[in-house]
Amino acid sequence: MRIQASIKIIFSFFLAGLSTCYVHAQDHNVTVTQDPKFEQLLNEKRKINPSLTVNDSYKIQIYNGSSENAKKTLIEFKQNFSDIDATIVFNTPNYKIWIGNFKTRIETERSLIDIKKKYNNVLLIKPSK
Repeated sequence: MRIQASIKIIFSFFLAGLSTCYVHAQDHNVTVTQDPKFEQLLNEKRKINPSLTVNDSYKIQIYNGSSENAKKTLIEFKQNFSDIDATIVFNTPNYKIWIGNFKTRIETERSLIDIKKKYNNVLLIKPSK
């Protein structure tokens, strides 16, 4: 009985050692082919990205609340101020409308005067990443 148990153990070690001899790592080469338009699109994005930096610009927040009211306020704002960019930003649990992409605080404050006439709760902000 004892001999059979030790033979089983030796046989198990032998099989384990034998099975690891045939294990190979992932040594195959992978070739990726991509559409040339992808590289062109990536280059366009690289050109646009520096102009969209968040840290370098001031913004004005005109709304903070629910999604439906944010959408309505955004449409209303774009009708009244078509020359200023506006976007909805989700910051848990509220939706915010940020407008403008002003380089200086003075420029932002000039626009803030006109916007305060139409919207009550406006904030001058400088968002961070």
